[in-house]
Amino acid sequence: MVPRMQETQPLNDVWRFCGMQKNDSEQFAALLLVTKVVQAGAIDAKTRRRIFDAVGFTFLNRLLISRTPDGCPDHIFQALGLTLLACFCTDPSLAAHTQVLNKIPTLNEVICRQHQDNLAMKPVIEDAYQCLFAIAETPAGQQHLLDHGSVSALCLTYQSQNHGHSRALQLLKILLNTMGFQCWKKSKSELMDVFCMLCREFCQSEDSKKFELCEILSFFLPSPPSLTSSPLGIECLKNTYTGLSSILKSKLTVSQRDPALKLSSCLLSDYGIDWILADSRRARSKFLSLLVNLACVEVRLYLEDTVLEEDERQAVIAACYGIIEFGMMTCINAETLLLTQEQKLQLIDIMTEAFGAVVYYLKQVDLERMHSPFIFASVRILSAWLAEETSSLKQEICDLLPFLVHYARSLFSGKVEINQLSCQIAKIRLSEDSSKSAWPRDVLRFLLPGLCHLTAEEKPREILIKEGFPSLLLLYFCSQWEAFNSNHQSLPNHTDVEMSIQTSCGIFLNLVVTEPDLVRQEDCFSSLLSLLMKSAPSLVVNTDHLVLAANFVTLGLMIYRILSNSSVLSTPVVSTFFKSAIHLLSNAHFIKANPEENTSNIAVTGQYFRCWDEISELWFLGMQAFASCLPLVPWLPQLVLESGWPRNILHLLDQASPTSVDMELVTAFQGLLLQLAKHSRQCEDLILSEGGEQKANLYGMAALEQHLQGK
Repeated sequence: MVPRMQETQPLNDVWRFCGMQKNDSEQFAALLLVTKVVQAGAIDAKTRRRIFDAVGFTFLNRLLISRTPDGCPDHIFQALGLTLLACFCTDPSLAAHTQVLNKIPTLNEVICRQHQDNLAMKPVIEDAYQCLFAIAETPAGQQHLLDHGSVSALCLTYQSQNHGHSRALQLLKILLNTMGFQCWKKSKSELMDVFCMLCREFCQSEDSKKFELCEILSFFLPSPPSLTSSPLGIECLKNTYTGLSSILKSKLTVSQRDPALKLSSCLLSDYGIDWILADSRRARSKFLSLLVNLACVEVRLYLEDTVLEEDERQAVIAACYGIIEFGMMTCINAETLLLTQEQKLQLIDIMTEAFGAVVYYLKQVDLERMHSPFIFASVRILSAWLAEETSSLKQEICDLLPFLVHYARSLFSGKVEINQLSCQIAKIRLSEDSSKSAWPRDVLRFLLPGLCHLTAEEKPREILIKEGFPSLLLLYFCSQWEAFNSNHQSLPNHTDVEMSIQTSCGIFLNLVVTEPDLVRQEDCFSSLLSLLMKSAPSLVVNTDHLVLAANFVTLGLMIYRILSNSSVLSTPVVSTFFKSAIHLLSNAHFIKANPEENTSNIAVTGQYFRCWDEISELWFLGMQAFASCLPLVPWLPQLVLESGWPRNILHLLDQASPTSVDMELVTAFQGLLLQLAKHSRQCEDLILSEGGEQKANLYGMAALEQHLQGK
């Protein structure tokens, strides 16, 4: 006989009752009673744990795999086991237990099974979903679900519209939100089938479900070029566009419009304008203009009227930032013919108003709120604007510069932490194998292009100097150079690091050219010179980084002109640096024969030609700076002479057709040859012996000709 138990008996005695039973029959009967208590929900965590300790997994495992005896309801053992398992899974520590994770295949099988109208199985399915959701909430649970095929099982469940298919979609949404790339990699076919099904529903639905699907599609969106590379994907995009168009062209409440803006932002970010599959170019341009206008209006309404508090709409405004940024890139890209000039001007005007609202919002930020990912997103979108447009909102931007410098310093110094979720909200692209700390504090990466423009203007430059920006930039420069110089050049962000270093060099060049007294007064410039001179030689010999090498050499020469009397560097280091500078500057040109016209021209060498648009200004500035260093370093002319550079220049001029040589190049050569002749008798003799006086006359090098004639 199984001891009877009154339902009024205290719950904390249940666990003891389970443990008293001596065989399977008694324990099974006891568990039936326990199940009633569990299903009633009147159980606390302590009692739940005691029940688990009494039952354990051994008997539970037998319940899940044992066949139901003849004459008993189907799946009664499994139903009892899943009810208990669902109860145990409400304890996070139990949900992460190996024995629970081992049940994932069984849970997948339960939710996929076709049950038709069997009402008795619905509670079993609900219990299975409760277990799956509990597992997904554990730190490693989602990976286990992925590894055990739950994504495919959930997709099949939704396609079959089995009982609980809405919960399957909800769980898929959770998995895709955090592990989207891995989910698509493992179950691409099944996810694509569900995505197509959702797109069709989204296009055809005319009730509230349309807005629910709009939000869900953002999570299911596969990475490019999955949709544009197949007819099935194109159909999905067309259905998505049709559904979004009907939403955004209607009068909607905020809650209805927000999901549409989020989905549009994701589509623009991943697929550009290719997803706007309207019938004509005019319709496409009108839809894009509508999107950008709506995003700008939302940004203004929120940022100009809201109180500085965290709320759920910030994610929507961050999505609007993405739409505005795409609109901005479309307007400035001359190759994009989608928008007319009139449409571009209209969009630029409304975007300027939106960025005015961003500036207004950031001016109100206090120190306690700098951890907010929305602040990061706002600074990032403003940085994108500043990189392209510094003539608008000049005074407002100048007023905001102290905050931007302080914010950048706070993040860089580690006073503000931005985690992985924050990176997503702030629209920072992290690769699947990136660590959480890949770019969390690198707001300067976004700010640098705009600051490069601003340091060329007197007023913003004065503000940046006053706020100590040069010292901050040096710290950032050093950290980026260390990252670049590490053994992780295969990382996805390596190109970003190189670009940040180059842009930093551009800012330093602006400061060196316009503020020579600052260079003499601030210690950071002597530290920068030391880094440049020690690092340039390794870059110059690597043609893969020619642009970066040109930046290092030119900036180093420009600073050395001002700090030549400083004892910051030893002679060997300076000598090695100048050898590298000679190598970089002297190898830029060669004689190119033109057989058809029986002439020869001075042309840019192949390795330089590939990036000449990026380095030509640096090369000419470097030539000028090198020439101005010759009077400052007594042994430098001899070093140049030994390199053979002067003779090579004269040979270039001798073989070329004078009318074919650009005057800017002639001026650069004259500046170098003149300084060599003035400060080295040996160099002067070489120039004269190579017909320098005649060449000076032939190419219009008046200053050089006059000096040589005076001798």
